[in-house]
Amino acid sequence: MSDDGGRRLGEAELGAGLGERATLVQFSSAFCQPCRATRRTLAEVTRMVDGVAHVEIDAEERLVLVRELGIERTPTVLVLDAAGSIVRRAAGQPRRADVIAALGRAVREAPGKGPDPQ
Repeated sequence: MSDDGGRRLGEAELGAGLGERATLVQFSSAFCQPCRATRRTLAEVTRMVDGVAHVEIDAEERLVLVRELGIERTPTVLVLDAAGSIVRRAAGQPRRADVIAALGRAVREAPGKGPDPQ
């Protein structure tokens, strides 16, 4: 997963609310097999870590946002902190351990937030 310069996303861009501690934003497309596996991985992580939301966005339906964010392939996962700042980005199917590590960073870097979610 790589850094993304701290750009913020909110409910207006996502079409859903942010998680209390962090949000996993997944850009997918209809016939993308790795997107399905990524959906399962992110759903599993959100069940494991309190206060984390998973938002899936159809890249084909949100082309303006895709272009603004420089999304080049699906799946792409953005990890947002509690304020909606992008703290990590990964293109391709992420491993569960990498998602959990990125969430730990998102929670640690958020002002006034507690320790790593593990």
